[in-house]
Amino acid sequence: MGTGRALLVLGRISNLPTVWSNCLVALAVSGAVAMEWILVLPAATLLYLGGMYLNDAFDADHDRRWRRERPIPSGAIPVGTVRMLAGLQLVLGAFLLVLPVLLSDNRPGLPLLLVLLLLCSIVVYNRYHKGYAWSPWIMALCRFLLFLSVAASTGQGLGGTAGGTALWNAFSLFAYVAGLSFIARRESRGTFVHWWPVLLLVFPVFWAFFVSNGIHAWSGRATILAYLVWTGMSLSELYGNRRPDPGRAVSHLLAGIVLVDLMALGLGNMVLTAVLAACFCLALLLQRTIPAT
Repeated sequence: MGTGRALLVLGRISNLPTVWSNCLVALAVSGAVAMEWILVLPAATLLYLGGMYLNDAFDADHDRRWRRERPIPSGAIPVGTVRMLAGLQLVLGAFLLVLPVLLSDNRPGLPLLLVLLLLCSIVVYNRYHKGYAWSPWIMALCRFLLFLSVAASTGQGLGGTAGGTALWNAFSLFAYVAGLSFIARRESRGTFVHWWPVLLLVFPVFWAFFVSNGIHAWSGRATILAYLVWTGMSLSELYGNRRPDPGRAVSHLLAGIVLVDLMALGLGNMVLTAVLAACFCLALLLQRTIPAT
């Protein structure tokens, strides 16, 4: 494995489009201006990549024993280099994420707190995710805090109706990511996955039904249908086969994060809808060359 591919595999870049879709909806909810969009997307990218690099740095000893094909145990890149890159990306990403609010007239207290909590959640998850049953909740918390951090740092922040909308969208992401993370814990075992995490995957539908009761009700229901079909197809890899394939199911569910964002958005903004659709397709395309997990 060359260094360039090692960096891509370490960052699990096939999931980056799902991070971008989270940010795009959060930016739309907060009413962000163009300059804020330019700062936030690189910030979220760096925070995600830093978290993924940190994941492999903490898991180096485990991977040397069980996953020797990973970049660090295979010798493609030293663990010290990965730690350094992770730290740089997390610090720079956090700075860029709070920069919009520092340059505005909004109070920076809440955005700074949310970004700090996000950094702490990233570190805690990567440090303790092996062997702890509660770790999927921390992974879900990372997405929850990312969404709220973006919304709080841009536009009108979390005040008024926008704040309530952002909070419910973040809760939908939290439930979905927690559900797929619990499923992902069985990925390496290839064993039967219990049904209860599926309930978490259903939660975003209830919020989407509420959102779709407005003027664009028909288009909102269309996004819900697309989400249910895709999620059902993904889960069939677990519950519809005699030999479950959690890895394939988890990869598809990861791409489905974009559909959670699309449900929350509806089809009212056709330009943003097209961008989210492109993010979904890009995630699936990247999964062909770079593993999502």
